[in-house]
Amino acid sequence: MTSEVVKVAVIGGGAWGTALATMAVRSGHRVALYARDAETINDINRNNRNERYLPGIELAAGIEASADAAATLRDAAIILAAFPAQAMRDALGALAAQVPAAASIVLCAKGIERSTGRLISEVVSEILPSHTISALSGPSFATDVARGLPTAVTIASSERETADRLALFLSGPAFRCYSTDDLIGVEIGGALKNVLALAAGAAIGRGLGASAQAALVTRGFVELRRIALAMGARPETVMGLSGLGDLMLTCSSPQSRNYSYGMALGAGNRLDGLPLAEGVATAPIAAEICARRNIDAPIVTAVSALLARELTIDEAVTALLNRPLKTED
Repeated sequence: MTSEVVKVAVIGGGAWGTALATMAVRSGHRVALYARDAETINDINRNNRNERYLPGIELAAGIEASADAAATLRDAAIILAAFPAQAMRDALGALAAQVPAAASIVLCAKGIERSTGRLISEVVSEILPSHTISALSGPSFATDVARGLPTAVTIASSERETADRLALFLSGPAFRCYSTDDLIGVEIGGALKNVLALAAGAAIGRGLGASAQAALVTRGFVELRRIALAMGARPETVMGLSGLGDLMLTCSSPQSRNYSYGMALGAGNRLDGLPLAEGVATAPIAAEICARRNIDAPIVTAVSALLARELTIDEAVTALLNRPLKTED
């Protein structure tokens, strides 16, 4: 942890953005949060609450919430971009002119842009070409972070010194940051674990049992590793917090939006109105990338087909079980 105080701007007033804002206050920094919903802004400023997204949780005092993006971003040393992955291009693009030239941009969304197949860091590099782009990822629920429960994450940047500096600034009493320069590995792990959580949740929702869930998660991790390495990630990154760690958390708890969405899908429940699950948008483009690169990823492909209603879950499981026998690698 560092004793230097800087201004941290969080853009996005949902559960994750609010949790990161309260984390940054606890780490000793000045924190401004940009949100568009007036009720949320008033609740944070007046009550230290965000009942819409984090009901029942008392936030750290000192977050300055505002709908004024220019004021939020002014003089910020670190910007935590907490927009959903598929909205990042438009939402951050609209604010690009107000981003301070020296600010460090930290992406806090996990996914692959559906329309282009680009990693979110590549998307933001197009919008802010003069900035070094970093990413924060790892096993972390917004409710845990907001409550100040012990959490460990990874900060990644292609520039190792930037990753080290950000990890130092953002680490706090219960929020530990590890650093790496493997940005690709961290982003791929964060994106694909959401897809695999859909599969794990669907297995439970369909009543296939814990054994099937464990098999899907384990073999899914093999696919995650295979895809990540094919795209240039390092093996140790995939085995770390942003890969295996995040996969374990997301594939085992109804707190995960992707796992819960998968449960509803497997049970045949209505999906309208469910909270945003990033894996729903990521699965089709991940399957396309694997097909294009000739990467063997049957679970990712099955999830994409399941979401497109091209397969039922029973047909998907039957297809996976009837694949040719092979060694476990």
